[in-house]
Amino acid sequence: MFIPKRESKSGLLQEAFAKNVDGKQTGLYVLTNSNGCELAITNYGAKIIALIVPDRSENFVDVVTGHDSIDDYLTSEEPYFGAVCGRTANRIAKGKFTLDGKEYTLAINNGPNNLHGGIKGFNAVVWDVLDIENSRIRLHYLSPDGEEGFPGNLSVTVTYTLTDENAVEIDYRAETDQATILNLTNHSYFNLSGAGDPTIGDHLLRLMADTYLPTDETAIPYGKPEPVRGTPMDFTEVHTIGERINDDFQQLVFGNGYDHNFILNKQHPDDYVYAGMLQSPKTGIVMEMYTSQPGVQMYTGNWMTGNLVGKKGQRYPARSAVCFETQHYPDSIHHPEYPSIILRPGDIFESKTTYKFLVK
Repeated sequence: MFIPKRESKSGLLQEAFAKNVDGKQTGLYVLTNSNGCELAITNYGAKIIALIVPDRSENFVDVVTGHDSIDDYLTSEEPYFGAVCGRTANRIAKGKFTLDGKEYTLAINNGPNNLHGGIKGFNAVVWDVLDIENSRIRLHYLSPDGEEGFPGNLSVTVTYTLTDENAVEIDYRAETDQATILNLTNHSYFNLSGAGDPTIGDHLLRLMADTYLPTDETAIPYGKPEPVRGTPMDFTEVHTIGERINDDFQQLVFGNGYDHNFILNKQHPDDYVYAGMLQSPKTGIVMEMYTSQPGVQMYTGNWMTGNLVGKKGQRYPARSAVCFETQHYPDSIHHPEYPSIILRPGDIFESKTTYKFLVK
């Protein structure tokens, strides 16, 4: 297989990502486009490590948080930086679910619940590199029957593409040999002023979501969607992220900020739609979001401590980056009224998410 070996604008070194982990080799893979943008990936967790795009002054800016080496990822207090999360992104209440009359027990790794697939989810395994080109990489992981308590041998492929329109396309595909549940997302943390900038509070945000899912204090949805109108959850018109984040609003108190699933306005849950936009007033960088997933979890990095050392010695304090995790709704397996996350033999799961970058 041809693997491009090139220096990254981020300063990342390929030798810092070369390691044997669980008997498989990890590496650094740098995608480029004709405009000088870069997308750096490691096959450990199928993680986005760096994403470099131009600002309004035509300077190149790295807009995602991350680490300089595979060793730092292996020991990080934030295991989800840039990762593909699965089998089930977000939370499953009490770490239990019943499928076709059989109960399955999962790890409890976030309060009383299962989070992002368990102790060793897709973020913490080494993916196989199927093929790579200058602007595209395809990764595969076979999750064996019983891994982290989930049924079925699940074959998952994730393809990252960096287009000449300065867009990052993420395509997911999965098949199983036994009924199982599946909810995949990417957990990149964005700061469009540049990773290491201390806040995303000044970022302008619009989300095409008239409703959201309120949760209990453990981040499990407790019922049906509620309107965002008249609440700090309303981003149907542009607001800064920090404008209302400290309001005395129960949902924000529970999450210490935003950590909620916004239900995207669409005719059908699988429609590929414009989901919203994020903009930094400092750099002029705008990120447009498109997805075929029914929801997006907005997480404002509320529990980041600033103790962790990231790329170039940067520290990431609370609310210094924001995630837009396109996905199905949290705890969907316990809510038959939500779009289904059940995958059966013979069916193919496919979804697409795009983050497109421009300047204003």
